[in-house]
Amino acid sequence: MSRESAPSPRGARTHRSAGGVRWRSWARHHRVMALDSARRLLRRPLGSLLTMLAIAIALVLPAGLWLTLDSARLLDAELEESATLTAYLATGIGEGEAGRIEEALAAQAGVAATRLITAAEGMAEFQQALGLRDALARLEGNPLPASVVVRPGNPDPEAVRRLAEALEAVPGVDEVRLDLAWLERLRHLAELGQRVTLALGVLFGLGVLLVVGNTIRLAVENRRQEIEVVTLIGATHAFVRRPFLYSGAWFGLGGGLLAWGLLTLGSDWLSAPVSALAASYGASFHLPRLGAEGSTILLACSTLLGWLGAWIAVNRHLAEIRPR
Repeated sequence: MSRESAPSPRGARTHRSAGGVRWRSWARHHRVMALDSARRLLRRPLGSLLTMLAIAIALVLPAGLWLTLDSARLLDAELEESATLTAYLATGIGEGEAGRIEEALAAQAGVAATRLITAAEGMAEFQQALGLRDALARLEGNPLPASVVVRPGNPDPEAVRRLAEALEAVPGVDEVRLDLAWLERLRHLAELGQRVTLALGVLFGLGVLLVVGNTIRLAVENRRQEIEVVTLIGATHAFVRRPFLYSGAWFGLGGGLLAWGLLTLGSDWLSAPVSALAASYGASFHLPRLGAEGSTILLACSTLLGWLGAWIAVNRHLAEIRPR
């Protein structure tokens, strides 16, 4: 390589230095604009708080429904795990033969676990459940057959139906009973809830955009002369947009924090009566909380919605402002 074509180390250093200066200047301007927009919001605490509260109210309902659906999915998973089939054996089968039939059922594909209930055990449970021990004791024989409780490996309703048909074909099995109507209803309700939550989330997200956009529109009008002056001296639209975008992000972040606080207080307020109601039915249920992941998603979505609302409002009004 000739001396003339070799790059100059001093020129390369100068280029890198200029790039570093531009980057530091850009980062410093962003920091200044972020702090300045925060100070402007603090100068009007009541108006800023009301705007953030409106954003929080718009976020609370879809976030609350999301938490409810999340707890419903957990409950659905628990119910699916408890879904069982009952295979009633033919009458007159002894305990030894019933044990062999149970082994045959356990060997079927798709069976996770089995439990044998002998005729004597079934009668004892029946007497205890109905409280008719003395009346049933007068019977000459035990009319109840032995049964095998089968827990399927796949709780999908269609897979459980196929498993029931396979179990009925096992010699010694008289009838297989399953009731999956409640599980299908629960799944339909969960799907409906997901669609309602999605629709409400979109609608209230648009509401957040309108709230932030209207607030930023007023801020742009209040600083119209300042915008015209900086535009005359060569400021780009990106430069003019920057403080308003940070204001929208601050509004969104504040609204998300208020929504998080409202959800936490509401959960604490309702947890005691909900737990008492569940205990009256012999169940244990606790209201879900956002947690670290849910809180991060809520704050990120609220901040992004605030930024997007400000971006839409500023772009629309910057196109209408012309330097005089």
